[in-house]
Amino acid sequence: MNISRIIIADNQPLTALAVETLCKRLTSYGHNEEVEIVYATNKYELGVFLKQGVNSAVIVDYTLFNFDNQENFAMMCDLYQKTSSWLLLSDDLTPDFLRFVLYQTTNVSVSYKDSPLDILREALRFVIRGERYIAQHAMNILLMQEAEQPHEKVALTHTEIEVLKAITQGKVTKEIAFERNSSVHTINTHRKSIFRKLHVNSAHDAIKYALRAGLVDLAEFYI
Repeated sequence: MNISRIIIADNQPLTALAVETLCKRLTSYGHNEEVEIVYATNKYELGVFLKQGVNSAVIVDYTLFNFDNQENFAMMCDLYQKTSSWLLLSDDLTPDFLRFVLYQTTNVSVSYKDSPLDILREALRFVIRGERYIAQHAMNILLMQEAEQPHEKVALTHTEIEVLKAITQGKVTKEIAFERNSSVHTINTHRKSIFRKLHVNSAHDAIKYALRAGLVDLAEFYI
């Protein structure tokens, strides 16, 4: 994604100015001086910018913005998935919020305001390129929460485990069928069996199990 606009959605003037300065240096260094930098002071203004369809990097402090809830935030990120990449830049984010947003979206990155400058630059650089970045601190929080939760063992067959791994990699049924030299009907049967055994109704929930069970490395999945 070629970013043409950076939207700074942060109501702390000093932080917003610092983010703007870093963004200007990064875009200037990358000879991408045509990138526009704008400010949004509330969810409505942010929505107006996003509706214009300009490929945008959104730098937002969720804790200072007027989103109704985490579902509302994730919905906006998903709605403009093709034209926006997001960086959650906050002082603190709860483990449950991190889990929800990172599982439910594909275009949201995370960093913290108290991170060293080189980490902030790296996070901004990723988002400006339209790529995902998850700060190590956020990864550690997620991993610790995963380790603290009891996990029920579910008896999946070897084939079901392989299909589940493919699902976590974002592969669609036709692609999995082709790679395994199987029919689409066979893969759909495996998917139904996996969902039934895991007591889930969506690929998102199946992926959560795969991560908790250690079938997929969490760091590789996110970065």
